[in-house]
Amino acid sequence: MQSTITTKGQATIPKAIREHLGLKAGDQVKFFVHPDGSVVLLPKISVTALRGIVKAPGQAVGIEEMNEAIAAGASADMPRRGRR
Repeated sequence: MQSTITTKGQATIPKAIREHLGLKAGDQVKFFVHPDGSVVLLPKISVTALRGIVKAPGQAVGIEEMNEAIAAGASADMPRRGRR
């Protein structure tokens, strides 16, 4: 896909790209220039758009369960001593 730059430095974002990024009139975009010279265009997302993206845990975990998980993880990560 391509677009032509106008004398004002503006370009139209092709419809397929706008649809892929979920862009509509009035939305803002960000441009990122990578060290290799490539440029990435991403929609600017408001903080409120992120609401609900992380699901709440089903049930709270108690101290006892945390201690058991820590002990199990620590014993699994411990190097075995003795024979080589």
